[in-house]
Amino acid sequence: MKFISLLGATGSVGTQTLDIIRKNREHFKLVAMSAGKNMQATRKIMEEFQPEFVSVQEKEDYEQLRIEYPTITFGYGKDGLIEVAVCKEAHIVLNAVMGSVGLEPTLRAIGAGKPVALANKETLVTAGHLVMEAAEEKQVPIMPVDSEHSAIFQCLNGERQKNVERLILTASGGSFRDLTRKDLENVTLEQALLHPNWAMGSKITIDSATMMNKGLEVIEAHWLFGIPYDQIHVLLHRESIIHSMVEYHDSSVIAQLGSPDMRVPIQYALSFPDRLPFQSESPLDLVKVGKLQFEEMDMERFPCLRFAYEAGKVGGSMPTVLNAANEVAVNQFLNGKISFLMIEELIEKALIRHQNILHPDLATIQEVDLETRNYVHSLS
Repeated sequence: MKFISLLGATGSVGTQTLDIIRKNREHFKLVAMSAGKNMQATRKIMEEFQPEFVSVQEKEDYEQLRIEYPTITFGYGKDGLIEVAVCKEAHIVLNAVMGSVGLEPTLRAIGAGKPVALANKETLVTAGHLVMEAAEEKQVPIMPVDSEHSAIFQCLNGERQKNVERLILTASGGSFRDLTRKDLENVTLEQALLHPNWAMGSKITIDSATMMNKGLEVIEAHWLFGIPYDQIHVLLHRESIIHSMVEYHDSSVIAQLGSPDMRVPIQYALSFPDRLPFQSESPLDLVKVGKLQFEEMDMERFPCLRFAYEAGKVGGSMPTVLNAANEVAVNQFLNGKISFLMIEELIEKALIRHQNILHPDLATIQEVDLETRNYVHSLS
């Protein structure tokens, strides 16, 4: 039985994690969780799973829940997130919150010696050097939850890293993969949110349409697996059947395949090194799939992917700027304040303006993050 702390219980990855716990109650128990502002969903989760500690975003909700559920301990805000991350009873912390808010709870969980199942890309994008140094020092495993990184992790099992030639991440291409740059000038929010393969939250779906999501995954892969950027390749793969591949020096390529279902990598991260049975609604049938397609990524068509490679190679505080600018720009698009193509324009302006800081500490990262957000808000 593994006791789980879940950061971001009401989001897309969070709800799928709860489904895994629900179907494997003999293996997993939710002991602590954080939620945002969706109190209806939060109440349902608490009543079903009976966690011992719950953190919410707003103090008003915290005060109300304390009255309604006297047997549960509550927290709120950043301090509440950290309490979930360092919960003494938890055997593993699954970080599924969105954005850079996930960084400090991750570091605190590592500091407390907790294995971390990481679905929060921004943690490694903004502070990969700090996170991986802390994990190595504390001998704490970081388990990837993204389907692409889970696939790489599985393809590397039992192999020696020195024999790796390159990592190959696959990308569906997102909602607008068949549109030209000209076509993108008038796309709507509703169109952007129609992902062809995956059911995900709004922010990550927009990131998929701009290809920033894949760019963040490239940076994440660099830190998770210690592979140089020049050895991390991205292929457009429309079917999302091959989730990623590892090519070795002897020209062997090992791939991990499966139907597009985030619950599979979530369950693998929670159950590792074991594998638990999973009853898929649409198990992979290669005969029905028929053929798998691959295309080279066009960095001019998807400039956000290029921005990510460039920021990752420069390192220092530049990936923090990339992430912060993207978060604000995507939020502005979701709120109808900017056009789709303005997302990448705002990110590029923030990157060009920034004076890079090598080896930033946590305080510097947080300062750069805030300053970048304020700058991008001023542009939009």
